Amino acid sequence: MSDSSFQELRDLRPQSSDGDVFQRLASVLRDRKDYHKLFDALCLQKKQEMGLPLGKPTSFEDVPTDRRDEFEKTYMTAAREVGQLLLADNKPSQAFIYFHAIRETEPIRAAVEQFVIPRETSEASEEMLELALFKSVHPVKGVQIMLKTHGTCSTITALDQSFSRMTPEDRAACAAMMVRTLHGELLASVQREVSQKMPFAPPAKTLRELCAGREWLFADNNYHIDVSHLHATTRFARSLSPGAKELELACDLTEYASQLAPQFQYAGEPPFQDYYPAHREFFKVLLNVDRDAALEYFQKQLMAEPDPPDQAMIAYVIVDLLVRIDRFADAVPIAEQYLLNTDEDFAAAFAELCEKAGRFDVLERTAEARNDLVTFATALVRQS
Repeated sequence: MSDSSFQELRDLRPQSSDGDVFQRLASVLRDRKDYHKLFDALCLQKKQEMGLPLGKPTSFEDVPTDRRDEFEKTYMTAAREVGQLLLADNKPSQAFIYFHAIRETEPIRAAVEQFVIPRETSEASEEMLELALFKSVHPVKGVQIMLKTHGTCSTITALDQSFSRMTPEDRAACAAMMVRTLHGELLASVQREVSQKMPFAPPAKTLRELCAGREWLFADNNYHIDVSHLHATTRFARSLSPGAKELELACDLTEYASQLAPQFQYAGEPPFQDYYPAHREFFKVLLNVDRDAALEYFQKQLMAEPDPPDQAMIAYVIVDLLVRIDRFADAVPIAEQYLLNTDEDFAAAFAELCEKAGRFDVLERTAEARNDLVTFATALVRQS
């Protein structure tokens, strides 16, 4: 504060209440845009009103338990005001501190959504990227920023680190973006090579069409895009929603990748050891293309697998697919046999699955076998 502000408060004190002093302090701090101190002042004003100690303005430690709700209301109101003021002052990272503290990050998400992404990285884009992707405020916008300012390679690395923390909806949206991006880059790369050798060849819309009858595209271990990017994006694509248009592009990627030299087709975990063919069948289930045959591809693996942990991994993929295409009744027996007794955390998901399938009889039976009296009673009531 300026010297005049100090003097103003000093002059105000004799003829005013303590509340008036704090109210004037808050007004001065708003004018000076000293918003962090404003938060302290607003909390102090409430503590003074409540007759509490003033040594720790924003702390709950000196607030009696029976009065914490009262102080919390002021705390949250002050945090909203300061957060909004910092946003208006173009300081989103500082605003995030306050909105995150009260679990209300939607204003930050809105600010990130409105951000115009520059062609090259900048201090502003890096700040928004940190909030959007790494602080999980708006992961989809974060991936957009990352792709435009850092490129595909860095985006895949960052997405790998963040993917598991996202909501299913955000994972699906980010996966769709990556599939569109990689498919576009790969299609253009293959088209360039075809045009060089066959100048009059018409352009194609799919990799399958472009590669058909042109085995020379893959001769001498040739490839047209970073194979690790192809591997990661195919994995991301498992989060796509049934019927998403990007599923056809993902399937197209697997058609291309299946023709690469063996050393470029990295194996995955069961049931994706045969990585690209297995993913092609996975996407066909979601696309409803030869769905029963595609499901049988995974069911045969399950029947042939002797190792219980690998059985569980395969069963999880089958159950996930069946749930996503609304075949709940088909998923229940597989989940009961292979997942319920191997994963303690699966019980809640199994109960939800039984509910969707209308199989409360199964839930009742399995709850009794697991000595889960609460779930048993719930199933008993729901079944009747």
